[in-house]
Amino acid sequence: MTRLKSVFTTILCLSMVMGSSLAKAQQAQDSLIISLDQAIEIALDESRTIKIADISIEKSGYAKKGTYAALYPNINANGSYQRTIKKQVMAMDFGGQSMEIAVGKWNNVNAGVSAAMPLINAQLWQTLKLSALDVELAVEQARSSKISMVAQVKKAYYAVLLAQQVHEVYKEVYDNAVKNFESTEQLYNAGKTSEYEYLRASVNVKNAEPNVYSSLTAIELAIWQLKAVMGIDLETRISVQGNIDQYKDEMMSYTITSDDVNLENNSTLAQMAIQNQQLERTIKMTKAQYIPTLSASFSYNYIAMGDDFKFKWNPYSVAGLSLNIPIFEGFYKRNTIKQYKASQNMLELSIEDTERNLRVAFKNYENEITTYMKNYAAAESTVEMAQRSYDIAEKMYELGTTTLTELNDAQLALVQAQLTMSRTVYNFMVTKASIEELIGDEFK
Repeated sequence: MTRLKSVFTTILCLSMVMGSSLAKAQQAQDSLIISLDQAIEIALDESRTIKIADISIEKSGYAKKGTYAALYPNINANGSYQRTIKKQVMAMDFGGQSMEIAVGKWNNVNAGVSAAMPLINAQLWQTLKLSALDVELAVEQARSSKISMVAQVKKAYYAVLLAQQVHEVYKEVYDNAVKNFESTEQLYNAGKTSEYEYLRASVNVKNAEPNVYSSLTAIELAIWQLKAVMGIDLETRISVQGNIDQYKDEMMSYTITSDDVNLENNSTLAQMAIQNQQLERTIKMTKAQYIPTLSASFSYNYIAMGDDFKFKWNPYSVAGLSLNIPIFEGFYKRNTIKQYKASQNMLELSIEDTERNLRVAFKNYENEITTYMKNYAAAESTVEMAQRSYDIAEKMYELGTTTLTELNDAQLALVQAQLTMSRTVYNFMVTKASIEELIGDEFK
């Protein structure tokens, strides 16, 4: 009865795992199957971060156009109406006699057009160039967002592939455990093995089940993380193409070194370089405040006055030039220039420090990749030997010449080697994505 119950439990667990796998397969059929390139393209189209960056570029463009508007004439129309409540009285002497005369009209109307524009304004011209740098900085910040987004999508995509590979390994372990249990059960029923071996085989099946379920959950969580990074609805069903082992050839042929690295496209350094240009332009703009400014103005107006509303309109117009020569402002501009120069010196030191840290980071990545290559080569040979060892142990166990413990040890060594290979490839691809982000590689 105990053996029958154990067999029934094993069959039930097997059915559950097979049902979970079938459900997963059915879900994959109903899902949107995407490649890595497609995942990146979707992220660049749907990501809120990228959309914000694009809006920032548009906003900077509008600000630049607004600055250029200062070069055009500023034209205004104006009009006014005044009603005299009490007229002004003027006192005058005529032949020794005093006379008082009320002056002005009860109604006064003015209407006209005025225009003004700068002719010479060095500070304004420097401001225009500074606005162009603002747009350039916004574009570079958007590029940085895209580079970072691509790296995040790649890492999330590789995480899904690793989770799937781990599930396959644990599923294989479970299948082997079930197969060994069935073989052990036959030997036990024939009286060729002990109850201890029979119970060990049953326990192995039960121990393998949680890893299968956990790996399925890990796949689901990794896919959710990928969808979150891509910026799509979390309820959207997706599945990914490929497997993590397909990148092993890319890992073994990777040759970039710290001597080959070029940081010209690094977005952090590019942004700092633009900020340095902005400070330089700001200094020039402040110095331009020492230069006189010249502006032109013109106005054409009509004026009408009367005690009733039968006006007679009289036009008048004026044109003029306005020259402003700065003389003394309490050393404000000089101290402001020194302040900007101090900020520029600090930024230049930060640029040097950032570049040094980036090169150190790349050197660490290079060492990690070298380690991954060595680990993979060792794990690959270990897998071959572990597989042969497991195959031999399995045959010997079927013949009754070895114990289940020895078979389990052989399988454990094989599983560890297989997982080491897959995780090594995953670690390499994640590091490679970090390197591409560091050097500023863009997705084509």
